[in-house]
Amino acid sequence: MYHIISIRDFERSDLDYLLDRAQEFDTGNYRPGMLDDKLVALLFFEPSTRTRMSFATAMARLGGKSISVDSVEASSIVKGETLADTIRVISSYVDAIVLRHPKEGAARLASEFATVPIINAGDGAGQHPSQTLLDLYTIRQSMPVDGIDVGLLGDLRYGRTAHSLALALSLYGVTLHTIAPGGLEMPANIALELRERGMEVVEHPNVEEAIRELDVLYVTRIQRERFPDSASYYNVASSYRITTDLLDGVKERLMILHPLPRAGEIDPAVDRTPYARYFEQARNGVPVRMALLHEVMR
Repeated sequence: MYHIISIRDFERSDLDYLLDRAQEFDTGNYRPGMLDDKLVALLFFEPSTRTRMSFATAMARLGGKSISVDSVEASSIVKGETLADTIRVISSYVDAIVLRHPKEGAARLASEFATVPIINAGDGAGQHPSQTLLDLYTIRQSMPVDGIDVGLLGDLRYGRTAHSLALALSLYGVTLHTIAPGGLEMPANIALELRERGMEVVEHPNVEEAIRELDVLYVTRIQRERFPDSASYYNVASSYRITTDLLDGVKERLMILHPLPRAGEIDPAVDRTPYARYFEQARNGVPVRMALLHEVMR
């Protein structure tokens, strides 16, 4: 079976293949009803709007159907059922499972018990491979990914989107610029892994120091749900904000990306600038997830 669990499982050729397939779906170069006899389960044990709905949309556009669980409270997990047993049962109903779970490593665990492909839609502070693919796809629409300068701003400790994207970018000779509030820096083991992969990682104390060097600025919110208490969250929640004034003198081709939702870290006035690409990025979730669903169920 072809599971989509972690960006670590992919070579660059795999990523490029999936991005090429996504472009075919994006341009309408596919046969309608490709998955008309298939059914996917969307198991989301954390809140989600874009990821869950784009997977459902992608499945519908391919002619397939989806069933869903939208919270732990709506499942037998509240009765004490293990994730392993849930996956064993749901595997007997469907042709693939898309799983979001608050525990890091949950998708890998699920793949050990599933009898159908598992797609990781986010596992705690771990990985979010489908988000990374749509991030790469959005960048590739405007510029070659090879050798560019990318800044990661925000919660780099708990941010699974940042972890996955950094690992993927290490396959493209990218220079990575990290900017994080105190205590939310990129985990040391991931930073070490990136450097062992040959990636240049440059740490910056603030976004002002880095932004004029960048081709892509990837902004993430401070994730309240990852913090052990409210005091820890509020200490860093307002430590950065992208405004139009900050964009003076940046590269003409700068792209500002954000996995969304945002919580004040990007001024809405930035939406009207040519640098804002995060809504286009969200739209790209559909063709990318069409490519993933087709790949695991074809």
